[in-house]
Amino acid sequence: MSAGYKTFREKVAAALDDNLSTQVWHNVVDYVIMGMILLSTLEIFVSTFDPQGPLAVVMRVIDVTTLVFFTIEVSLRLWVAPALYPEAGSPWRARLKYCLSFYGLIDLLSTYPIYLNYLIPLPYTAFKVLRLLRVMRIFRLTRYSQSFSVLSTALREKRHMLGISMQVLIVITLVLSLMLYFCEHTAQPEAYSNGLACTIWAFAQYIGDPGGFAETPPITFFGRIIACLVGIMGIALFAVPTGIIGSGFTEAIEAREKRARIEENTKRLECAFERKLDRITGLQVTPPYRTIDDVKARMNMREDDIVDAVDAGANFRLVNLATTIPLGRSDVADRIAVEHFPCNRPYGCCIDRNSSLTIISPSSMVDACVGNFAFYLALLGGFNYVSREVGQKAPYKSFFLYAEGANEQESGFAAYREDITRLLHRTMSDGNRPWGITVLVSSGAQEPTLETHVHLEIGGKKGDVRTTGDDLFIRDEAVYLALREQLATALKPFDMMLDHQRFHNSSSPNNFIRRMGLLECSNNVVMRIEWDKVLWSSRRIELAAAMAKSLAQTITHTPVPPISSLPKKDIGFRGYGI
Repeated sequence: MSAGYKTFREKVAAALDDNLSTQVWHNVVDYVIMGMILLSTLEIFVSTFDPQGPLAVVMRVIDVTTLVFFTIEVSLRLWVAPALYPEAGSPWRARLKYCLSFYGLIDLLSTYPIYLNYLIPLPYTAFKVLRLLRVMRIFRLTRYSQSFSVLSTALREKRHMLGISMQVLIVITLVLSLMLYFCEHTAQPEAYSNGLACTIWAFAQYIGDPGGFAETPPITFFGRIIACLVGIMGIALFAVPTGIIGSGFTEAIEAREKRARIEENTKRLECAFERKLDRITGLQVTPPYRTIDDVKARMNMREDDIVDAVDAGANFRLVNLATTIPLGRSDVADRIAVEHFPCNRPYGCCIDRNSSLTIISPSSMVDACVGNFAFYLALLGGFNYVSREVGQKAPYKSFFLYAEGANEQESGFAAYREDITRLLHRTMSDGNRPWGITVLVSSGAQEPTLETHVHLEIGGKKGDVRTTGDDLFIRDEAVYLALREQLATALKPFDMMLDHQRFHNSSSPNNFIRRMGLLECSNNVVMRIEWDKVLWSSRRIELAAAMAKSLAQTITHTPVPPISSLPKKDIGFRGYGI
């Protein structure tokens, strides 16, 4: 299936949605459909008066026109069903799921069977059934009605309570019916001949006895008492479900209002991440975090509203900034903040800039704000970017070190692996291997402060000074040595030093570089940067720019994009090609 065909189908599906708060022309489509439903209903109503002459001709034209219109509409809904139900797995399963849904059944039954009236002669009874099917079109208006949506939500949420209440009422009614049998059978053996007759008598009381089953009332003292209890149960039969549905209706309305409020707060929370000017580089930068207190003061939001907005938003999370402080600091206190991140993939973010170098941040979701630094490192160098931003924090299943099979079921892992493989297995035009730079942090919580600030690893054990070997991540040794030299020079103005596999071990067989088969097809470097420099330093963006320049000079051999060409003042990560 071509991308253009798929995109066109998705646009048609969006136009046929049930939301009256979307784009203007989408709403026009919805209102046209609603108008045709009302016109069809009016035609059916007028036809019951047996119109004659010109009016009959008009009614006939409306009948045919609406039938053709709904045939086209329902056929389009069948066609776009795969876009509406992507989880179905195949187009035909998606279409079957649509056909078996409530509105799908109404769409089909009120449209296609009508053609039988035009194709073959039908008996009068079948003709009346087809007319009845046309009346069902009025139910299609409930698609666009919030009141029916709220009612269906209330029934769905309270279905278990309704089921329990009905079970209790049925059991009590059966007990009372059997008691009535033993009280009345001797006095009226023909009317109360067995338990079934007594049960029918009791249930007939609930619905007004339309069939005349309960014309013989009890005549014994205890029989009359039981009849009174049955009458009370008849009241409960309607009062209890009505109360349950009423409470469900209220809760559904409150939940709808809460969702609307959360959506509004999510938009407000995003506005709290308005880009700020980094005066050293001149770049407008998305803040790596906003503390809860800062958001409360800046956006006039309550803490509960902030937490709800974070839970509902696809690109927010709560972080504890205390985790970024190294071991040994006695003044560390928990400091909760909101982090905003770009998200366009099930696992987080992927930006393909058609570069030979990809910046990978596999632990952004658990390492506070490292993804923000990695994002600007990739942006300032014009490199590809892959970052894991979404997933379960505890228990945490790493995408950097993982065991085969343990991560296969993790949400987003398949897409993550697909993107990494695509970017690092590609053949470059100059014949060179692509490069992957995996960005991690060091000297944070439970870690000591080290003598050096940037730690390079290429697959060896701690203390392994080799730069070549079949078990290492590097194949172009000369380029790696030049990169080390360039980075060391670039870090000097920041009073920072780097080392080569001095403090960390990257020889694990569970490293994603080995697990994804990247050893032969690409060069890979794990770069751990001191957390203080990544997050707390006022020169963090300048550092990212200096490192990006070094990577570009030694690996991609392309000029870094000028700051003037990068996105300016805006909200969050808008305008970054995500």
